[in-house]
This record gives sequence, C-alpha cells and structure tokens, in this order.
Amino acid sequence: QVHVVQSGGGLVQPGGSLRLSCAASGSIFSIYFMGWYRQAPGKQRELVANVNKAGAINYGDSVKGRFTISTDYAKNTVYLQMNSLKPEDTAVYYCNVRGYSPGLIDSWGQGTQVTVSS
Repeated sequence: QVHVVQSGGGLVQPGGSLRLSCAASGSIFSIYFMGWYRQAPGKQRELVANVNKAGAINYGDSVKGRFTISTDYAKNTVYLQMNSLKPEDTAVYYCNVRGYSPGLIDSWGQGTQVTVSS
C-alpha cells in the first residue's frame, strides 16, 4: 500500500510565496511521475505542474514563470515552490504520484488549501 502525504499551504497575501511538499511512502519499487493539480470552487481540477523521471516538466499556462516543481527521488518527494501568488491561485492543491509497487501506483494526496488574499 502506498501513502501520499502533503504538507505546506495556508493563507498568504498577494505577491507572497508558499512551498508545498508531497511525500510517498509504503511499498514502492519506483516512481516515474509526480505532479501537482489544483481545484478551485466550481471549477474542474487543472494541471499546475508535473515532472517525469527523465526530467521533462510541464506547467499550466497560468503558473509559468511563477511556480517551480522539483523532486527528490531518493525521498520519493515532490515540491512546489509558488512565488508571486495571485488571488486566482486560491484552490485546493493535490499531489499525484505514479509508479510501480510492483503493481501500478496512481495515488493522490489528501489535498492542501492555498488561499491568496489580503
């Protein structure tokens, strides 16, 4: 069984920064993909950023240049550094981890609220 636990998030003023962390643990053979998604009230879940084991990174258009995804595969951990936050970044952020355990892993974190408000 694989557990995915998120940390970070909270309330920040516009222009501020936050860092999210997501750690996977349990019966993991390897991880090949980690990503962050978010869902605002009344909206569909959308891509924030993802990265594969080869290092290929994708960012959602609305966060390019402001957010940075990074990984520590030795710790099965992915981070999301969020800078220049805007009120429209307010959402619940979810971590997604995919890999092998040896069966397929496609697990989600519990969600973390990020609120950008003055």
